[in-house]
Amino acid sequence: MATEQYHRRLRRLGVRRLSAAFTAGVIAMAAVLVAPQPATADSPWLDVSPDRYASFAVPAAYVQEHLGAVSQVVVEGNFGPSATWAEFGLTRRGDVWSGVLGALKPGLYQYQVTADDTKTIKDPTNSTSVASNPLLSTFLVAGDSARWLADAPSGTGGTVGTLTYRVRGEQRSALVWTPPGYAAKKPKGYPTLFLESGDAVAASDWLDLGRTKQILDNLSSAGVMQPMVVVIADSAGDREWKDLRKAVADNYRVLRDPAHQAIAGVSDGGAQALAAALAKPGRFGYVGSFSGTSAPAIDRKDATAINRDVRLLRLYTGNVTDPAYNTTYRLLKALDRADVRFEFDGVNPDGGANWTTWQENLVDFLPRLFRPVADHGPSLGHQPLTREFTPPPAGTTPTPFVSEGGFVTFETTTDFTAAQHVTVWANIAPGGSWLRVPMTRDGDRWRATVGPLKPWFYYYRLIVDRVPFKDVSNPTTVTSEPMWSTFLIPGPGARLLSDVPAGQGGKVESITYTSTVAGQDRTALVWTPPGYDPGRAQPYPVLYLQHGSGQNYTDWVEMGRAKQILDHQFLDGDLTPMVVVMGNGNSSNFNKELLENIVPTARARYHISSDPSQQALAGLSMGGGQALGVLRTYPGQFAYVAAFSAGFGSGTGVDVTAINNGTKMLRLYVGDQTDFVYPSFMASLTTLNALGIRYEFDGVTPGPHGWDVWQKNLIDLAPRLFKR
Repeated sequence: MATEQYHRRLRRLGVRRLSAAFTAGVIAMAAVLVAPQPATADSPWLDVSPDRYASFAVPAAYVQEHLGAVSQVVVEGNFGPSATWAEFGLTRRGDVWSGVLGALKPGLYQYQVTADDTKTIKDPTNSTSVASNPLLSTFLVAGDSARWLADAPSGTGGTVGTLTYRVRGEQRSALVWTPPGYAAKKPKGYPTLFLESGDAVAASDWLDLGRTKQILDNLSSAGVMQPMVVVIADSAGDREWKDLRKAVADNYRVLRDPAHQAIAGVSDGGAQALAAALAKPGRFGYVGSFSGTSAPAIDRKDATAINRDVRLLRLYTGNVTDPAYNTTYRLLKALDRADVRFEFDGVNPDGGANWTTWQENLVDFLPRLFRPVADHGPSLGHQPLTREFTPPPAGTTPTPFVSEGGFVTFETTTDFTAAQHVTVWANIAPGGSWLRVPMTRDGDRWRATVGPLKPWFYYYRLIVDRVPFKDVSNPTTVTSEPMWSTFLIPGPGARLLSDVPAGQGGKVESITYTSTVAGQDRTALVWTPPGYDPGRAQPYPVLYLQHGSGQNYTDWVEMGRAKQILDHQFLDGDLTPMVVVMGNGNSSNFNKELLENIVPTARARYHISSDPSQQALAGLSMGGGQALGVLRTYPGQFAYVAAFSAGFGSGTGVDVTAINNGTKMLRLYVGDQTDFVYPSFMASLTTLNALGIRYEFDGVTPGPHGWDVWQKNLIDLAPRLFKR
């Protein structure tokens, strides 16, 4: 949600802006938390930059020593859409497995390092720990939306202690947070909030992964919640609750009446909190369920007692990736039928069933306890829950299945029933980097629902026990990458990547030419604009558009969506009518291939100009390097030159005057820190500046060395051509 909207909502709940001193303390503490604290003299495996990029560097020798010989290494963590668990693949470069992921949203991240799907180690250079899972480490990415998760300034927070008690002769323990200034001998008692964990959630996770202490400390310091005692316990039945509540009352200065007792839980714990409060109303005055996975039976005859004794019943759920989504829908209907009063926070569109979502739930819930509030509606940006989410039955539709809101359900065929580990690998990370999302068994198939994905063009493949496979249920194909499949999430943000109405766009045709360099016939694809007229008096300007290494002439159409982009821009009136030639750049001598083979063939077939002022040359990665190579060798041959994710190289032997005089526009593009050519590209700008070559730099395009970046580069470049 927008920052100012968030502030307005918290002010309605009584949450005011933090003081400048408090904010400065949060930022300073967050900066400390972001930097990994090495446990040994070894270099940290993780570095988080101020602009929220996480760089991983795992020594190959350490992996070899502890896990043996491995073929792949990934960082597993809550990096996926909706903060879902995902795998980020690292690349072996010399003696290090490395990779850069980002820009990450502010928040708390958990991760572990895994090799060959089954061999996992903890990052020994990160001193953080998770009691319930010793292999996990955490790091905090600072930012305004995560300010409640940072450590409060020293001396302003509460205290966490351990309470031991007995149930049927067995010793149990609970974690207890007492607020700043708590005094056991004060005459007035404190209200109590019981936080319940679930079957797959430990009580300690509330602290290690939920950052509950930090949330309580910060909200308390900001004066937006009532002073209270907070008890964090594992799952409890009726007898456990009786004994735990007695132990709390015996050991802490708390109020015992139901009006000063609250209960909430996550996942199974949310369901148990509901059961504890609704099955026997009169024990808790405030109830919250965060992604509760089941609902107690509710009878209309109980409504009077529940409405009388429960002052607040507030329900929370994530989006369709949250297993509680359908349960919550059914619970809302049941409460309505029974005339039980409740509040619903709305569907969190960007949250699943995880601590990232539950942290937000807790921040919303706490200021509502033990005091009147004016705002009883959903959080800003949250959505109504109007129906259950049900993907199509297995095997009934091509995959992936795209549903409303940008959620995508992937499904395998029945070919992998014996597989042990299946993931879908797609460009779904921030900026379009690649993540592998684990799939789960669904009968004799594997399934995964991922999202929300923003409107854009996506490509993916299946990884089954470390072996790549194409999704054969998806009819799309990629010539240069036979394992890839593609799909489009429609929406305004992806309009230029979508098909124009039938009959309104340009044409893509193939031409065959003899390559004197390769010694064989080759093919190029050519886009001609709508209304292309081979007999018009003035030849068309022409753009020669090159692919990258490992690709071929088909990629700009199949992956780059060049036809869709050019069609839309022409129909929008943004594009000078031109012909675009996409040739095969896989050549030992690209200059000769272009000038002696591709260009003459295109001129013989199409009514295009040979005037340098009407010729443009651009390419991505290897193709960008080739375009710059032609510029260096034949300055002035192409008046418009552009390179996507490619560096200029050295300044040796460069005719600066000829380049400046013969080039109307030299425009350069690069991805962000996740683009591996970023360092060399930035160095090449220094070279160009030193030489005095005039150029335009579009600035960093958010994203990796991939099509998400290059599509945006073409969208920016094409309308600029032949207009000066």
